[in-house]
Amino acid sequence: MSTEIEHTLTLPMSSAPQQDRRERELDAARRISEALFQHLSVEELVEQGLKIALEVVNSQAGSVLLARPETKELVFYYAIGDKAPQPGTAFPWTQGIAGSVFAKGEPLVVQDVKGDQRHLGKIDQHTGFTTQDMIALPLKRWEGHPIGVLEVMNKRDGRLDQDDVAILTIIASFTALSIEQARLFQEAKLAEVARILGDIGHDVKNLLMPVLCGASLLKDEIDEMFTEIQSQAPAKTKKSHEMCNEVIDMLSNNARRIQDRVKEIGDCVKGLSSPPKFSPCKMTHVVASVFDTLKLFAQEKCITLHHEGIEDLPLIQADEGRLFNAFYNLVNNAVTEVPSGGTITIRGKIHPENQSLQIEVIDTGRGMPAEIRDSLFTTRAMSKKKGGTGLGTKIVKDVIEAHQGNITVESEPGQGTTFNINLPIDPVFHPTP
Repeated sequence: MSTEIEHTLTLPMSSAPQQDRRERELDAARRISEALFQHLSVEELVEQGLKIALEVVNSQAGSVLLARPETKELVFYYAIGDKAPQPGTAFPWTQGIAGSVFAKGEPLVVQDVKGDQRHLGKIDQHTGFTTQDMIALPLKRWEGHPIGVLEVMNKRDGRLDQDDVAILTIIASFTALSIEQARLFQEAKLAEVARILGDIGHDVKNLLMPVLCGASLLKDEIDEMFTEIQSQAPAKTKKSHEMCNEVIDMLSNNARRIQDRVKEIGDCVKGLSSPPKFSPCKMTHVVASVFDTLKLFAQEKCITLHHEGIEDLPLIQADEGRLFNAFYNLVNNAVTEVPSGGTITIRGKIHPENQSLQIEVIDTGRGMPAEIRDSLFTTRAMSKKKGGTGLGTKIVKDVIEAHQGNITVESEPGQGTTFNINLPIDPVFHPTP
């Protein structure tokens, strides 16, 4: 009897840690559920989930890494900590503790990270952070494969353990759900955009046909008229005739490019871009076409367009139409950012080591803050301009990569922007980096 009473009395004491853990789990579930129903963006949900994870297990730092299937990498999407990795930092998804968790789809507790051979020390070396203990959990689709990894590091009061895994599993599940829901919503939205663009493309083609026909008829009429009046003032007539032909040619060329442009944007949204059509291409023709198209726009803003070294570049194998779209985007965006009296320069030279083209697009505009510059060619890139779609930089990046090249950007607020582009002379035989 006394034994039974003693057992009954000691039961609450022995279950206190378990009860405390369940209360923490319920609190974590409640908080992450509240965040889920606040109509936050996926970035805000990931941030909120990671903050809750660090609070409930009392840890110093954490990160969310998402898989990038096209390059088979894990990419830091969001991180918290004094020396957190920059968003966009990536490593092969077969490496590191996170890579092991991603591959197996099971959580992992490491109480001595330095002693674990799987640990990627180069991340700590790069950031200056010292990882002591860690829990890594897979972010999974519903009954599916992992889409990323949630990491929590350096518990403040002891070491991370299996009890912490139970709490973090709840947060990881909700975080993965949020990301997956956002992805499905984005896919549905893009599918609708693609459908609308298809309709728009059809309408644009029909609307531009009379423009092209009208421009052709207008050219014939102007040629005939100037033939009759050129004897009255030959020099002035010739100059006026050349200007009219130049405007008509620009109108005709750009009407056709509008059709191609709408299709290009539609392909970009659908992710179904057709392979580039390589043929001999001279960069001077590409740059001249871009400048001819945008010179009136630039003149209205008193901006000077010029190039250096482009005419000396050799023929390359390229899709000239796509290169036009890429450089058009860069120059057109620059015109809107450069104040009156500024310049936009396209400079080219041959890279001495690998015989590729090194091309710079330099403007004297307002420049970009670090958060925009660093995300410009990542999945987090978005337009900050009123009415911007955010597709321009994606199209540029896709075009350059389709030519087996690469593009980077240098920019500081108030100091202008420089895009650095590397293009192989023959991308067909150029090995993919």
